[in-house]
Amino acid sequence: MVRINILIADDHPSVRAGTRHILEEEEDLNVIAEAADGQAALALTLDLKPDVAIIDIAMPEVDGIEVARRIRALSPSTAVLIYTVIDDAEFIASALEVGADGYLLKSVRRSELIQAVRQVYNRRERPLGSDLWKVIDSFGR
Repeated sequence: MVRINILIADDHPSVRAGTRHILEEEEDLNVIAEAADGQAALALTLDLKPDVAIIDIAMPEVDGIEVARRIRALSPSTAVLIYTVIDDAEFIASALEVGADGYLLKSVRRSELIQAVRQVYNRRERPLGSDLWKVIDSFGR
């Protein structure tokens, strides 16, 4: 079985711990590192080359959009999943524009998070939480 190695970057320790707990209940998902800010996320990505980086947008040092952009340049094999509370269409567009492979709100069900990690790893599609399509639709009008 292939194990997907994951980096979680979020400035809230409880979010990192909860996300780790959800993911590590799955046999094929393995959290290899956590970062509390964007700079640490970039350093860990360079050192460890995770398969998937789960990145919050609002982080100290370097924000998640910039982290996604830099990961694309520094570690193209690492898939980037934005995981945030920000449901603004411009943030979604910015994240996808810089190369994020998916965008989820932290309010998604655990099954959506797990599925999204597998999808970005397999590069099958760009997962967007079901609640984000209405935001994107309103932005396009």
